[in-house]
Amino acid sequence: MAGLSLRCGDCGALLKSVEEAQEHAELTKHSNFSESTEAVLNLVCATCGKPCRTRTETDLHTKRTGHADFDDRTLEAAKPIELEAAPKAASGSGESADDESSRPEEMVVPEVDSDLLGQLESMGFPTARATRALHYSGNSSIEAAINWVAEHEDDPDIDQMPLVPNDKMTEANKPSLTPEEIKMKAQELRERAHKKKEEEERKMEREKEKERIRIGKDLLEAKRIEEENERKRILALRKAEKEEEKRAREKIRQKLEEDKAERRRKLGLPPEDPVSSKPSAAPEEQKKSFLPVKPATKAERMRDCLRSLKQRHKDEDAKVKRAFQTLLTYVGNVAKNPNEEKFRKIRLNNPTFQDRVGSLHGGVEFLELCGFEKLEDGEFLFLPRDKVDMAVLNSAGSELNSAIANPFFGVL
Repeated sequence: MAGLSLRCGDCGALLKSVEEAQEHAELTKHSNFSESTEAVLNLVCATCGKPCRTRTETDLHTKRTGHADFDDRTLEAAKPIELEAAPKAASGSGESADDESSRPEEMVVPEVDSDLLGQLESMGFPTARATRALHYSGNSSIEAAINWVAEHEDDPDIDQMPLVPNDKMTEANKPSLTPEEIKMKAQELRERAHKKKEEEERKMEREKEKERIRIGKDLLEAKRIEEENERKRILALRKAEKEEEKRAREKIRQKLEEDKAERRRKLGLPPEDPVSSKPSAAPEEQKKSFLPVKPATKAERMRDCLRSLKQRHKDEDAKVKRAFQTLLTYVGNVAKNPNEEKFRKIRLNNPTFQDRVGSLHGGVEFLELCGFEKLEDGEFLFLPRDKVDMAVLNSAGSELNSAIANPFFGVL
């Protein structure tokens, strides 16, 4: 089969024509070329159409652009190579190419640096691969050999022992660089690796910063949503509390209306006209003019009783507040435990009761408005179980809470 490419015996590169071999020889100073039946790869990117001649080029193109699909057009572009203008480097002596090809050449394994070979083998590289890497990298350094392996690890003959003509082995094995150049090349490789590492670290730091910014934005958004939900929850809770308070007031108002109707029935009075019982929209002055003739509700009487108690003891704020809290305790105990007789019975001559409530004008009267009655012996205040009115107790609790919480209660 006719040759489809020229292979550089020094670095293993495949070249499509004699002209490319000449350019390669001028750039690299390599002089060992041989005809090969292996065609130069022609991989074309299916996305952007870029041609690539090696797997290394396709890998680099994929890393730069993200394009991973390539069409293999190697066989389509493969043509027999023409050797009419064979490179001068291919014929070391002045003999013609026909004479050179007529003599069989003895192929031998090239000699490589034994120390470098041992180091590569200790790293886990097979002997054939390590020998091939050192030979084609010019026996210059470990770094160069490893870089060559990384670039040619997909070659089908990567683990085959390299062979070179016997008469060119010495020339091929000579270092292509002087010790000073090797040192400079090694320094350049180290600097390049250092710069690459720094670039990767900077790129990683930028990615980390972007991730931190994104996480910060996500946290702020989550906090904003949480605060918005909390605000909505508080508004809904307040609305529910207002509605509950409104229902409680309406319930108390209905109970008071029922009590008023019951009293009118007991007194033999006709039922009150519902239209006239509705609150009027007249000005405040007009309302006040009707107050003397309107019978006071029990809640109003309780409020007046507490207001009178505070006014009579206006210089004893602490004592008045303690009396209000004690009354609230009595009322609350009965409301929570209406079946417990101990909460519905109060000894009048009890020192604590006298000190907190009994000695203050209006304290006993307020309990009587809540339903407590003095027994015949006058020793106890007692609230019969059948006379426990939860609406009245709730109204008393509301009036006491208002008197305790309002600093201006009883002042005006």
